[in-house]
Amino acid sequence: MADSGSFRIVVGVDGSDQSRAAMDWAIEESRLRTGEVQAVTAWSFPYVSDALGTAWDYDIFQKDAQAILEEELERVKNQGVTVTGRIVEGNPASALIEASRDADLVAVGSRGHGGFTGMLLGSVSHQTIHHAHCPVLVIREPDAG
Repeated sequence: MADSGSFRIVVGVDGSDQSRAAMDWAIEESRLRTGEVQAVTAWSFPYVSDALGTAWDYDIFQKDAQAILEEELERVKNQGVTVTGRIVEGNPASALIEASRDADLVAVGSRGHGGFTGMLLGSVSHQTIHHAHCPVLVIREPDAG
């Protein structure tokens, strides 16, 4: 649990609709609790290789993550809540689990980018639920219609 005296919510940010919904919820909850939000975006190198020996521009993965985080921080600025951001190299679930050590709550989308359609929970939200050091709120995709 956070010991800074302020209620801290960690939000997984990947640019998906569900992660934006999780951020919106966290902003409102933090406003009610006079708390703060930490947005966490994780990135990693792909596990694929090319038989032709094509060289990857590995900087692009970190730059994409930075762009996603900056876009989200810009979207939620000036809402009366302190929102900070952090980029982590590594597995998204591991990054959220580690961030949960200093949090009162973690908010994640039920499925982010890369999820398989039809799964009830994505692998990141599923792992975070089972291994976080604080409560986890999973935001589901809004029903269409």
